[in-house]
Amino acid sequence: MRRDPRAVLREAGLAPKKSFGQNFLVTADVADRIAAAAVPEGETSTVVEIGAGTGALTAALAERAERVIAIERDRDLVPLLERAFEGAPNVRVVEADAKTMDFADAGDSFVLAGNLPYQITGLLLQRAATLGSRLRRAVFMVQREVADRLLASPGSKTYGALTVFTRAAFDVARLMNVAPGAFFPPPDVTSTVVVLAPRADRVVETERFRELVSKAFEQRRKTLRNAWRSVAPPEELASAAAAAGVSLDSRGETLAVADFAAMERALDRRI
Repeated sequence: MRRDPRAVLREAGLAPKKSFGQNFLVTADVADRIAAAAVPEGETSTVVEIGAGTGALTAALAERAERVIAIERDRDLVPLLERAFEGAPNVRVVEADAKTMDFADAGDSFVLAGNLPYQITGLLLQRAATLGSRLRRAVFMVQREVADRLLASPGSKTYGALTVFTRAAFDVARLMNVAPGAFFPPPDVTSTVVVLAPRADRVVETERFRELVSKAFEQRRKTLRNAWRSVAPPEELASAAAAAGVSLDSRGETLAVADFAAMERALDRRI
């Protein structure tokens, strides 16, 4: 099942599509490390792979997982994947768009894995967060600048809304950086593999929580007093901030996930 993506594409008369953000992983060691993080030794899991491409990561996952659902939206690649894995009973190839697909077939417990196109990384992280207790973990390849944002600490320049929304649902760890030469064609940036582990104390993303986070980072130089002006009347805002232990004279980038959650609870009078 393991074949070099460059050879697979060449034989099929295909080329990577820029419109799909296609950069195919060609380094087997990287695929093996991603697969090992997705399905640790001794564990049986269903893995949903986002963007199976020509099957380089699919093959590594199939060697470890009980079941692999390989999602690919490029209809030119789907027949190649179906032929490559027709002899693998634990692999099912599905033509679908990960942004909108229904994860019902994955069951009550599964792992997400894949190399996420930059343009839709935020959307796919949001989708992962909505899966709740069904998701055992996610192992994603993202641009290193995105990984830096996911791992950023409050007060740093890279800390922002994406950090808060992701860390409200997940503990994030960096598995490894991946150089451009590990892909065909090589991207212009370094990539990073991150492991997202669902938090036991995850913060439920209510509409109020999303509003607080989004407003706090829309204009980073604004104090929270000004950034949250439209969220609630001044007296109510001040009372909630006092209850939550949040200074309205600070800026959004200084607040941890727990601070936003406390503010949301205070505004809804749950503390």
